[in-house]
Amino acid sequence: MSNRLPPAWSKHLKTSSGPKNQQPKIAQPKANPLSQARADDALLRQAVQLQQANRLVEAEALCQRVLARNPRHPLALYLLGTFALGLDDEMAIRCFERAVKEAPQNPHYHLTLGETYLKVGEHTDAIRHFERACELKADWVEALYALGRAYTGFGKADLAVPLYEKALKIDGGRSAIRIGLANALVSLGRMDEAANYMKEAIARGQDVAAAYNGLVGIRKFKEEPTELKSILAELKNPALDNKSIQQLHYAAGKVLNDIRRYDEAMGHFQQAKRSTRGFDLEAYRRGIDFLIELFSPEMLAAKTGHGSSSEVPVFVLGMPRSGTTLTEQICASHLDAYGAGELTKLRRITNSLAPKTRSPEELRSSILTMTVNQSKALAEDYLAHIRQRSPNAQRIVDKLPHNFELIGLIRLLFPKARIIHCRRDAIDNCLSCYFLSFNEDNSYTADLHMLGLYYREYDRLMRHWDKVFPGQILETRYEDMVSDQEAQSRRLIDHLGLPWDDACLRFFDKPGSVNTFSRWQVRQPIYTSSVNRWKGYGSSILPLIEALGDLAET
Repeated sequence: MSNRLPPAWSKHLKTSSGPKNQQPKIAQPKANPLSQARADDALLRQAVQLQQANRLVEAEALCQRVLARNPRHPLALYLLGTFALGLDDEMAIRCFERAVKEAPQNPHYHLTLGETYLKVGEHTDAIRHFERACELKADWVEALYALGRAYTGFGKADLAVPLYEKALKIDGGRSAIRIGLANALVSLGRMDEAANYMKEAIARGQDVAAAYNGLVGIRKFKEEPTELKSILAELKNPALDNKSIQQLHYAAGKVLNDIRRYDEAMGHFQQAKRSTRGFDLEAYRRGIDFLIELFSPEMLAAKTGHGSSSEVPVFVLGMPRSGTTLTEQICASHLDAYGAGELTKLRRITNSLAPKTRSPEELRSSILTMTVNQSKALAEDYLAHIRQRSPNAQRIVDKLPHNFELIGLIRLLFPKARIIHCRRDAIDNCLSCYFLSFNEDNSYTADLHMLGLYYREYDRLMRHWDKVFPGQILETRYEDMVSDQEAQSRRLIDHLGLPWDDACLRFFDKPGSVNTFSRWQVRQPIYTSSVNRWKGYGSSILPLIEALGDLAET
């Protein structure tokens, strides 16, 4: 697919007059605007058909033909955006923005642009366009639902709840609305209300697998619940699709893990992982090699003076399930700190450094040639993004775990930012990842042996960062946090450069929403039952232990 939008070609071609003895050209009749519009519509209908047949290059070419005649054709721009989705989301946003500019009263354009902004983590822009879609098309369930999702993701689930409730009154048959409302309530810690909506979805036969998966995820079981028998019965339904089968296996595995029936739990987790695509470990290893080679002590020394002097950003990172959410909640319980959740802004900044090819070579060139002013501009872009979450907080926590890959860029942009690296027993950490349904970006979690090898690459990179940034990254251990909460919490707050606040000891009472897999856990006082949980799994986790090698503390 082309990475460029069509140029705004002139409507009038300039031609030379030619030799004087040349016969004058016969004037051509002007094109009929109505017939031209019909021809354009026919081309665009054909483009949609080609897109549905996965012939995107041909579909784009037809849109380009329309835009060659009319560079401001909103539908052609909109279709180009839909073709780019998933391949180049930044291009899709540019196309949708132009379509909205040309047809500002079209609610569908606003909705799609909002969805794309939400996909890349720009919640403020997403909310703006969803709100506009709601204004243009009153009581539009799709727009209400989308706005609810955006508010929940933005940490304002309290604003999402009435939107979902309104959408349910309009169309109570939409399972996604009921599940969305339940998720918003879970984010707010209103677990009983959330459970009621999930049970209602199950009773109505709406998105049953997702409802069961959500329902068992908001409590810890000490004995076999009635839900387990129902989940196992659902798995016998021959009409289930692959996603539902996967969700039900995760739900069954979660319950069985809670009640310590480990062999049965592992069987369900293994079934849940069967449909997950493979992970290219060799490509990932090359990526780690690239980062270690690029962010050398010599290169970093040459970049002294780059970036912003701001101390507002705090980056909590590490492997998923290593205690990042707990750490964020402790920090964010402080009066002068704010927890922004898992932000993708740093990833977007990284992508912007290699916009043409997304290749390591392009990224290397951009970083090596980055000027002081460019680094400051990128830092200000990030600061403006997090300030949308909290205009006045002295510290704003970004807790995207995989930002451990971007510590070099973090230090270029924010030499004074606090970085907190969360560690956990390697086997417990990897097993906890294995037990959860991550998105396709985390497909390394689908196989225990692969998971162990990935963990070694993560550990290798973190050792490099500790070497090139000595004393600048605070390392915490989950096991220390749960065994000595106050001492470790004081250590965190001291690292942030803030005075102690007793509220940090009662992080589980903190108001507001939480939007990670740990939503239930962080609403509870610290407990130790997750430490050394791996020992109950015996020989079934030998592939993980062998892959971890000397990192497995057995």
